[in-house]
Amino acid sequence: MRAILNLAWTTVFVASSLAPLNAQDLSPRAYLITSSHSNAVTLTYSYYSGGIQLNGVLPDANATGTYSVPIFTYYHSFGIFGHSSNVNVAIPYGIGTFQGEVGNRSGQIYRSGLVDTTLRLSVNLKGGPEMQPAQFAKWTQKTLLGVSLKVLLPTGQYDPNKLINWGGNRWALKPEFGFSRRRKHIILDAYAGVWFYTTNPRYFSPSGPQPQSEKPIGSFEGHLSYDIKPRMWLSLDGNFWFGGTTSLSDIENPATRQTSSRIGGTASFPLTKHQSIKFSYANGTYVRFGGNYQNVAVAWQYSWLGTHFR
Repeated sequence: MRAILNLAWTTVFVASSLAPLNAQDLSPRAYLITSSHSNAVTLTYSYYSGGIQLNGVLPDANATGTYSVPIFTYYHSFGIFGHSSNVNVAIPYGIGTFQGEVGNRSGQIYRSGLVDTTLRLSVNLKGGPEMQPAQFAKWTQKTLLGVSLKVLLPTGQYDPNKLINWGGNRWALKPEFGFSRRRKHIILDAYAGVWFYTTNPRYFSPSGPQPQSEKPIGSFEGHLSYDIKPRMWLSLDGNFWFGGTTSLSDIENPATRQTSSRIGGTASFPLTKHQSIKFSYANGTYVRFGGNYQNVAVAWQYSWLGTHFR
């Protein structure tokens, strides 16, 4: 029973810990451009709470989890062969408690530590040329087409002999295509991408660490937002993802295939010339594997132009 309970906690964590960084992301206006040499530092606090659905992989554990993920993010825009481009670096830290039952046994576990770092490079293909601030001030968005590559670096806390780890001990890549169309105060965004994962050579198992692999996860994301005034906007957000069947020592578990979606909303408000604050909420609408949890986040951003912090 102890081995089953231990494995349950591992499955619970894997299903929920990387939620903010994987296919479950809801990121409105991700392909909107800024003038060259725009910079922004963002501090985000995300809180997650809800059930963990093991979906037949293990006996019903009645598992729930509450965890928070503070994230430091830096954004910088520049030009690549005349196309507007930007790079984004996010460093998260996880703090969480998980609890549940297997049979007549119950347990609780707490972990805190670094989560895997995320790098994202985005390049506009159409509709958003590289512009200096004076040019950008006169420019009006119509249709934007862009591509991005997100890389998940295995920098998070990981020990194959521990049940709970914030890091995945593997690399992950997500190429994505993005579309954005503005009509007066309304912006429609749509993205399509695929997550690819390398093998974790030392995944926790009661019988000792074993290699774990995961099939690609396809994702679609959409946003409908409305500009109230410059830098103040509201957005309705939703996504859908599928795939991700995992294998342990080359033995595939079909029950781990994901087919899920989330819906939420975002609101952004300016505070000063350089500062703004953003609030967001999301909840699961259909969950095939993983967790039907709620997420609330607040983010403070400081932005500036040029090569020097102002």
